[in-house]
This record gives sequence, structure tokens and C-alpha cells, in this order.
Amino acid sequence: MLKTIDHVQLAMPQGEEDAARAFYAGVLGLSEVSKPENLAKRGGCWFQRGGVKVHLGVMQDFRPAAKAHPAFVVDDLSEMRGRCDAAGVACVDDQPLEGFARTYVFDPFGNRIELMERL
Repeated sequence: MLKTIDHVQLAMPQGEEDAARAFYAGVLGLSEVSKPENLAKRGGCWFQRGGVKVHLGVMQDFRPAAKAHPAFVVDDLSEMRGRCDAAGVACVDDQPLEGFARTYVFDPFGNRIELMERL
């Protein structure tokens, strides 16, 4: 029986760790955590804040996840949109979902991420 999600894995192109840090740490406010030594040689980077864990792994022949996506609940969607706007990250609204305000953003590699605030 499944109990919880440990982390979300997204792909990224090789050598783009600085762009990942700028977005996931700088814009979304996650902290970078060290990858285990045996995995660090593969490239990529890991981020975490509380129970939210995002692992970015290098993928040869990279293609972004433009439809599949993680959805993160935020405390203040307006504040998060302001952070995105300041960083030049566009927010794309979608159809309403009962009980939530929400928007989509795309990381520097084109992976779609949903940001949701409970109403």
C-alpha cells in the first residue's frame, strides 16, 4: 500500500545546474541539498523545503515534461506570482479548480509546474 510521495523527479539537460538553482532555489524558495556521492557524478541537483523534495536528473536527449507536472501547494499564490514576475518567469492561468487558486509556470528547461493555493 502506498503511504506518501518521497520526492518528485524531473529531467534537465546536462550542464544546466546553475539554471536549476536560480529557478528552484531563487524563485521557488527551495534549498539545495547534497546528492549522495554515488549519484552526484551523474549531474543534476536536489532541492527540498519541509516535505517538498524535487530531484533534477540529467537526461541525455532531454525533452521537457510539458503536460505531466507536479503540483505544489503554496501559502500565498500572489506572492509567488510576484517572485516569478520579478525573475521573468511567466505564469499561465488555467481553468478554475474548486477550492484552489492556481497557475502554471515552466522551469528553465520547459518542465511544467502547477502552483496552487487553497481558498
